[in-house]
Amino acid sequence: MTQALWIAKTGLDAQQTRMAVISNNLANTNTTGFKRDRAEFQDLLYQTLRQPGGATSEQTQLPTGLSTGTGVRVAATAKEFSQGSLSVTGGALDVGIDGRGFFEVLMPDGSTAYTRDGNFKRSPQGELVTSSGYPVQPGIQFPEGTQSVTIGADGTVSVKVQGQAEDVQVGALTLADFVNPQGLQAIGGNLFVETGASGPAQTGAPGTNGVGQLAQGQLEGSNVNTVEELVSMIETQRAYETNAKAISTVDSMLGFLNNNL
Repeated sequence: MTQALWIAKTGLDAQQTRMAVISNNLANTNTTGFKRDRAEFQDLLYQTLRQPGGATSEQTQLPTGLSTGTGVRVAATAKEFSQGSLSVTGGALDVGIDGRGFFEVLMPDGSTAYTRDGNFKRSPQGELVTSSGYPVQPGIQFPEGTQSVTIGADGTVSVKVQGQAEDVQVGALTLADFVNPQGLQAIGGNLFVETGASGPAQTGAPGTNGVGQLAQGQLEGSNVNTVEELVSMIETQRAYETNAKAISTVDSMLGFLNNNL
């Protein structure tokens, strides 16, 4: 009986974690470049009482065994890096990624982070930065008198400077890709950092080596499907109620034994 209580308890914990994941997805429905998470479950160790294939006589074996599970756990939360929809904003410094890849961002400690959020700004020093003020890499410096900015699908950044007839190229944006993007670690602020599971960053020009192209004046929305998340929420609620019912049933059975034996 106590084993059944423990198994049901692990079910409650797992469903609570899944509900937290779903809640985070729904909370970030309108977050630029957000990628939804998915909770992945694994069953726990089994207690084997009779081994399959064990001998029952000199000539016969057990066709099946006897083992009982000990519950469930959330083994991982996996990011789904499917493409989010691109919405037109018209902002000259809004850049969406159509396909694979991440923008590189220089963090205050000198490390590199990666993002799908192309909602860029111009710093007081004329640098191209994220909405949090982190410089985009490779660095883009806008000269004084910049009147307009053009960002090509291949990442080329050119500007129209007051008093000059021809556009001036000031740099080019690159994209980083990973063998296993799901191995990236999300650190908040629409940022990811490299880990041993993701593999090293492979940097190149947009539109080459399998990475996507850039779309100026557009931003990538989250890939959260609200309807699917609400369905998952209902499933999680029902699973949680079922595990709670199992605990209540075992408690009633134990109460019956205490009162009648």
